[in-house]
Amino acid sequence: MDELDPGTIVPADPEPAQAAVRVADAGDASLLRLIDRLAGLLERSDLTELEVESGETALVLRKPAAVALAVPTAAAGPADGPGVNAALSEPGTFRQTVRAPLTGIFYASPSPGSPPYLQVGGEVAIGQIVGLIEAMKLFNEIKSDLAGRVVRIVAESGQLVKAKQPLIEVEPL
Repeated sequence: MDELDPGTIVPADPEPAQAAVRVADAGDASLLRLIDRLAGLLERSDLTELEVESGETALVLRKPAAVALAVPTAAAGPADGPGVNAALSEPGTFRQTVRAPLTGIFYASPSPGSPPYLQVGGEVAIGQIVGLIEAMKLFNEIKSDLAGRVVRIVAESGQLVKAKQPLIEVEPL
């Protein structure tokens, strides 16, 4: 008989359905061991969140402190639409955020040396361009889904932004 790799699963019964269950159970056990190892790595590091993607599967692990910090900004009002989150930055202050729809490099102006699309204190309208995100060598115009006064520009020009990361904070007028 040939030598087998340690991870090889050989069904003891000739019935294929039972063999498939054993393979799935072994795969699940392997996946759970991997998740445990990743959780241990997260606990030993200074990171607050660990995101892993493989194919169509994604896993996000967060430390309890990171989850507690994320809860207040995730509490969105019913008027919020896709890509919008309400944020309470100061007591009594209501702000909404325009978020990045994709991951890439954010640019606040149409070209180097030209003025930025938005200024703090200026007004933004629904459909107005707030910046560009370069992803896979394509520049994507990012348009506001909010109207109001720009209170803060969160994303820095030339820096990586991740999908769903806040780009600007807007105070409704």
